[in-house]
Amino acid sequence: MVTGGSIANVMYNMLTTSSKFGGKILTDYDIALLSEPCMLLGVSIGVITNRVFPEWLVTILFAVFLAWSTFKTCRSGLLHWKSESESVNRYVTLKDESYDGTSEEPLLKKEEINNQLKFPRMKLGVLVMIWFSFFVLYLLRGNRYGQGIITMEPCGVGYWIISSLQIPVAIVSTAWILCRKECCQNKVPNHQEKDIEDLTSSGPSNKLIFPFMALLAGILGGLFGIGGGMLISPLLLHVGIPPEVTAATCSFMVFFSSTMSAFQYLLLGMKHTDSALIFAIICFVGSLLGLLVVQRAIQKFGRASLIVFSVGIVMALSAVLMTSFGALDVWSDYTSGKYMGFKLPC
Repeated sequence: MVTGGSIANVMYNMLTTSSKFGGKILTDYDIALLSEPCMLLGVSIGVITNRVFPEWLVTILFAVFLAWSTFKTCRSGLLHWKSESESVNRYVTLKDESYDGTSEEPLLKKEEINNQLKFPRMKLGVLVMIWFSFFVLYLLRGNRYGQGIITMEPCGVGYWIISSLQIPVAIVSTAWILCRKECCQNKVPNHQEKDIEDLTSSGPSNKLIFPFMALLAGILGGLFGIGGGMLISPLLLHVGIPPEVTAATCSFMVFFSSTMSAFQYLLLGMKHTDSALIFAIICFVGSLLGLLVVQRAIQKFGRASLIVFSVGIVMALSAVLMTSFGALDVWSDYTSGKYMGFKLPC
């Protein structure tokens, strides 16, 4: 389902540009490139923990996670709303005092984002190569019954050795991306791209902030069966990324992680795939309609914080509904005497 929705978001964001950011695309491919290897590693860990953890523990963790994400998102939305209101008032004051009838300043202050006007084929190619590297490891490992490209004992030594190879792949890929990024910055310095560059190149902690939060988002996404963007969104907003760029970048990253997560669940014997495909199509159509409605509202009212509030509302509803239904399922398992402890991964 998450894959269906993310496909719609990626298609829309690749075909549209923003006049607010000088006609540039909204997706920040540098953040996506730096975060994706660790996110894919986290997805694999999350899928395994989903099979190991009892349902009651997953429900509790899910409730805590959604409550925290809702709080952080709504708080960021209020801060952006306040900032937008100040910009609007400042614009109106300046217009009344010095309007000469020739030109107008933009309603919202333009923020410089590290996006390129041309389509970044090289960065997208690297992302696909990283995704394919993990994909090959999953094919070699096979499913929980030992069925794959090569025959091996289910959950045996070879199974876990191949699974553990994801760790060096993620570390090496992230380290290589960071080294390439530093080399490019030293050769071609650009003061106009300082906002995002400062977050990824001004110290060890800032260099690693995106990989670490992507790893956590991937783990939670695989564990709960949701898009990792629900966690990355509040974090990107917290470090100062504008809402439009946050939404586009998260949907792009979630496309890679959700496809990998869905593939792993299929190998692990996921049932009801026909229903999942139907829901994926519904999510695809719903995402397109939601994008059109939200973008029209932003153009009309000039407030990108509407994106943040929309995400916050969805998170709040999810926290109530998912926790309630999860609690009912746990109670049903308890009353029926079903085993409620930790399980083996295979």
